[in-house]
Amino acid sequence: MKSYPTENIRNVVLVGHGGAGKTSLAEAMLFRSGATTRLGRTADGNTVCDFDDEEIRRQISVGTALAPVEWDGHKINVLDAPGYADFIGETRAAMRVADLAVFVISGVEGLEVQTQVAWNYATELGLPRVIFINKLDRENSSFRRTLDRLRDVFGKGVAPLSLPLGREHDFKGVISVIDEGAFAYDSSGSPTDVPIPDDRKARVHEVRTDLLDSVAESDDDLLERYLDGGEIARDEIVRSIHEGIDEARMYPVVVGSATALIGVDRLMELIVTAGPSPLDMTPVEGVDGQTREAKPDAPLAALIFKTMTDPYVGRVSFFRVFSGALKGEGMIHNATKGSDERIGHLFTLRGKAQEQLSEVVAGDIGAVAKLNHTATGDTLADKSSPIILFGIEPPEPLLPKAVEPKTKGDEDKLMIGLHKMIDEDPSLGLERSDETHQTVLWGMGDAHLDVVRHRLKSKFSVDVEEVPLKVPYRSTLRAEAEGLGRHVKQSGGHGQYGVCTLRAEPLPRGEGFEFIDKIFGGSIPHQWIPSVEKGVRAAMDQGLGTGFKTIDVRVVLLDGKFHSVDSSDFAFQMAGSLGIRDAGSKGGITLLEPIWALEVLVPEAFTGDIMGDLQKRRGIPEGIDTVGGGRQLVKAKVPFAEVTHYATDLRSITGGTGTFSWGFSHYQEVPHDAAQKIIERARAAAHE
Repeated sequence: MKSYPTENIRNVVLVGHGGAGKTSLAEAMLFRSGATTRLGRTADGNTVCDFDDEEIRRQISVGTALAPVEWDGHKINVLDAPGYADFIGETRAAMRVADLAVFVISGVEGLEVQTQVAWNYATELGLPRVIFINKLDRENSSFRRTLDRLRDVFGKGVAPLSLPLGREHDFKGVISVIDEGAFAYDSSGSPTDVPIPDDRKARVHEVRTDLLDSVAESDDDLLERYLDGGEIARDEIVRSIHEGIDEARMYPVVVGSATALIGVDRLMELIVTAGPSPLDMTPVEGVDGQTREAKPDAPLAALIFKTMTDPYVGRVSFFRVFSGALKGEGMIHNATKGSDERIGHLFTLRGKAQEQLSEVVAGDIGAVAKLNHTATGDTLADKSSPIILFGIEPPEPLLPKAVEPKTKGDEDKLMIGLHKMIDEDPSLGLERSDETHQTVLWGMGDAHLDVVRHRLKSKFSVDVEEVPLKVPYRSTLRAEAEGLGRHVKQSGGHGQYGVCTLRAEPLPRGEGFEFIDKIFGGSIPHQWIPSVEKGVRAAMDQGLGTGFKTIDVRVVLLDGKFHSVDSSDFAFQMAGSLGIRDAGSKGGITLLEPIWALEVLVPEAFTGDIMGDLQKRRGIPEGIDTVGGGRQLVKAKVPFAEVTHYATDLRSITGGTGTFSWGFSHYQEVPHDAAQKIIERARAAAHE
């Protein structure tokens, strides 16, 4: 692919709800621009953008694909992002490096949940937006219904630039509002001028008048001329639209059908004529306040926004150059890590097909293989003028699953594979619990974690199974009690002798463990006191017979006995362990469960459903706040055992419109009947 100057580069991310036709649109843009010679999936389910084994198996996008196209002397870097909630991390990373988001909306289903999620993120970023209403050739599609809904939700900035020519199965082309002309399309996507139907002329005039009103209001000179009855030239309309897009106050709407190649050329024309170039964007800012302009002769600043493992070339890093130019075959400085590493040849990708590049200039997107120490979110910069760009903040993984290899001995392979996958996908989380002795993988949802499981098998030869997630219960004393620990053994030779008397008492939640030595008169020699404490701690870590770590206890060592020959460190460890167990049996043990603070953001209509559901989960409501936009924030404290699958359950309750965040709050006592059942199950599992 030839080089393009920065002003002729467009970085576009296709976003929207799963099934709206984003990948079909990317394929249509490739075909219509001449980059590919086929359209749609092959017999094995492959497309240019959906080439991963999991994408072929599921027939959906699970990762962002890069697909550059050339149109009218411009290079459009198309980033085809997933539309399903489980893979929102990929979408957010792609939006971080794009200059324009094309929201693909199905004319059948209309505005859907993940479209709104992506729109909110685009608003947060200040990212320019255009809208492509797709699938208008399908039964039950409606441009008017979809447009009205978009305007209701996103406001008057939603401005149609084209209208459909025909509807449903008779949809055959588009009517340009700017040009007041109609275009019918053949099977190859080529347009032919046709008359505007008489019954559509009034509607075209109405929409064009609204557009001109908006254009005139954006410029005082244009407004004065417009009010005086003067004409606004086409290039002035396009320039005004361009400014409106750049400032994220106008969201032009074009129509079409990706699979029928209708309107695809109009979208690409809009992107290159009115879409922002990298030069139109605000200079990128570093974490220390430095800025870099999108100039090829400026110091280098490039952000790694995606990492993947290719079976043939290994680790591939995708990057956006925000300033300067990146050349291959040399050393590169990773400003984030403060280290250098060798860089090989540069390339771009159309799906998985590589095209070599000699350099990647400011504003462009490229890829490089086999960077050993560079990860997603890192900044590549000139060593003499370093800058660290803000990284890509991954969404918080909210669904935990305990996993283990099906084959014993594969534990090391599993951990190596998981760490490599987390390098590729920062929206994954991993923890190894010392309390439950489980490996817990955190993801965005069931589909996300299922993809990970399949990739572990295909890429790292580790067959993984999900096992029941153990809740990290804990225990504590119910009441103060004294205990006797006596470890005395005589067997004809060197014996063991250690005796201690201690008092154990419960402490307030969160106070931890306290050990107090009140030995007087040397009943236990000073050197054995730490041994008693060590034995007490060991027994508490094992839960005093419950199997769940004991916490929030004060132990006071009161008295003891020793033998001048047979006493030892081990003997007094055993005495301490037996003493705290005896105190526990007398004072009673109560089970504690982790309580999490939960904040659930939902449309107001679902507030009652959420409150009722949380009460069923033994949750304690703590308030409801109205946050605007018809949404409410429900706050509650809920036992972790009741919400381990809340990421999945909340989607079911709210149709995907609800989101939540959470964090550990405290431990509290489990109801007695439930506690006994939990302890019995734990004991039974320990003896299996």
